[in-house]
Amino acid sequence: MAELVDYEKRGTVGVVFLDNPPVNAMGAAVRQGVVKCLTQACDDPDIQAVVLVGRGRCFSGGADIREFGKPFESPHLREVIDTAENSPKPVVAAIHGTAVGGGLELALGCHYRVGDKSARLGLPEIKLGLLPGAGGTQRLPRLIGVEPALGIVLSGEYMPADKALALGLLDEVAEGGLAEGAVTFAERLVSEGRPLRKTRELTIDPEGAAGIFEKTRKSIARKARGLIAPYRCIESVENAVALPYDEGMAKEREYFLECLESEQSKGQRHAFFAERQATKIPDVPADTPVQPIETAAVLGCGTMGGGIAMNFANAGIPVTVLEAEAEALDKGLAIIAKNYTGSVSRGRITQEQMDRRLALITGTTDYADIAEADIVIEAVFEDMDLKKRVYATLDETCKPAAILATNTSTLDVDEIAAATKRPGKVIGTHFFSPANVMKLMENVRGAKTSDETIATVMKLSKTIGKVGVLVGVCDGFVGNRMLYAYTRQAAFLLEEGALPHQVDKVIYDFGFPMGPFAMGDLAGLDVGWRIRQRRAKTRPKDERYSPIADRICERGRFGQKTNAGWYRYEEGSRTPQPDPEIEELIVQVSGELGFERREISEQEILERCMYPLINEGAKILEEGIAIRASDVDVVWIYGYGFPVHRGGPMFYADRVGAKAIHETMSRLHDQHGEMLRPAPLLADLAKSGKGFGDL
Repeated sequence: MAELVDYEKRGTVGVVFLDNPPVNAMGAAVRQGVVKCLTQACDDPDIQAVVLVGRGRCFSGGADIREFGKPFESPHLREVIDTAENSPKPVVAAIHGTAVGGGLELALGCHYRVGDKSARLGLPEIKLGLLPGAGGTQRLPRLIGVEPALGIVLSGEYMPADKALALGLLDEVAEGGLAEGAVTFAERLVSEGRPLRKTRELTIDPEGAAGIFEKTRKSIARKARGLIAPYRCIESVENAVALPYDEGMAKEREYFLECLESEQSKGQRHAFFAERQATKIPDVPADTPVQPIETAAVLGCGTMGGGIAMNFANAGIPVTVLEAEAEALDKGLAIIAKNYTGSVSRGRITQEQMDRRLALITGTTDYADIAEADIVIEAVFEDMDLKKRVYATLDETCKPAAILATNTSTLDVDEIAAATKRPGKVIGTHFFSPANVMKLMENVRGAKTSDETIATVMKLSKTIGKVGVLVGVCDGFVGNRMLYAYTRQAAFLLEEGALPHQVDKVIYDFGFPMGPFAMGDLAGLDVGWRIRQRRAKTRPKDERYSPIADRICERGRFGQKTNAGWYRYEEGSRTPQPDPEIEELIVQVSGELGFERREISEQEILERCMYPLINEGAKILEEGIAIRASDVDVVWIYGYGFPVHRGGPMFYADRVGAKAIHETMSRLHDQHGEMLRPAPLLADLAKSGKGFGDL
């Protein structure tokens, strides 16, 4: 096995190279190698300074999280960092690409840090339900100050080299070759007699930090509700101010281990790996040719179409938006401009970035203007006949190599593809609203969709900042099919005795951003109403169906857009207010259907909503609509707000246990009928003692 760390002398400077592709993760062999090479350099009288640098594409991506839960191999990362910091000779971290997590913590333990223009630095542990465990919360605030350190630790985002330099996280941005520049920098340190600057010995002014921590706790209260790691991060940075360094380090380690063993972190780590696993399609070879996507077109400039167009412009891809009428086009383009203006006012992008992105978006009412687009994404009204007419026109208009993608949320992609002479080039690209914000892109493979089309669209998902998950064709695909199983039971609970705000509270407390009824009001109740009207033609006459949502829509209450839906809304407000009119309607429908209303517990609400959702996921896996259980988790985390710290519905099911869920579903089936019959796969897992993660 090749050495993962190597060492060479360049004059009076020893250079230690991390060489553990692809991201120089700080696994046991790397940790051992760094200590060995640092010791070798310190013991060599000819060496006056040391440079740490990564080979390949980055400095270091941090700890190897595949080691979590496995027997520990010495030395600990903290010991490696201490070896660098306690070196009697200057140690310089030379950073290119990413220095994140444990990689940045190692750099913080060096006496100085040099980067090139590609350097990006961050502490992303919070995204795994953790906090930095090797001194990040203790050294970073000492180096750059409490407030910016909290921002880095709590966001988990990466900082570019210029900002890192301005904050003092980098001491210099090197021009030309990084290793050579770092060696020159180290030689200059020695010649100038500059001191060994140990970050641990820097001090923080307590008065300057006064009030910051409480303000930060309040600012994250909604986003971090129910979570452990964000608050432990704040406490740990607070300890850097209040406690001696060694005590602060001990508390940081205590908090890290607490988070590491928590169910929350296990769920977030599962989600981390699941997202990466979703890119692997077993029957589409990794070397499948990918079409270049240099130009795009979007059909429809409504809320969805405009948002989709913004994704391309944000990625630097020119996009043409086609509308049937000039008035609708102008209105849609104005909304796009308004969205960008809002981003500028909130400081998310600069005016220059806005101008550049808007310049990439062109409007038209003529199909001829999209004839040369590499991909066309259709986002017209959710009507099969309309879509088939549109695709017949696209097939005649667009160049033969163009991919034709549909943003349908429920309709049959194969039927749409049959309207063209190029079914291999047709695929579903289901974006989620608002499309310029939501990260999921549910890519729907038709029966004849080619491997090249699949590979191209999966890569495109990443290019435009989305998380792509490949699914198969069925009514609602993965996400909306499961959503229907969940919201249908929520509606039945209303008939039996619950009220919308009671159901929504349980789901909100579980960790969702909002419950099903508040979500419906946000999305627009008319959207679901149209889908239900389409499904009514094929719905079995003896199947239980709740008419409450339809009755609400018949009153012209479509949610926030009309200031009334399941809830009422004050003008200009998005805060849902329980409405006596709706409560009266619910009680009236209960009576019409012969229900004697009863008290419904929070536990029953949770089980009636979540377990049928999981059960539908099991059916989807049986049918091969989703490739793997973790793909279902990714869809629900990124598309529907399933709490990431619970790992997604199928991971959550494994934490509860297939046996317990099967027993509850069997009882619900006996009480409420055929639509709650446990899926055969769920029954098999319950019997075998296995989980969805074992599939």
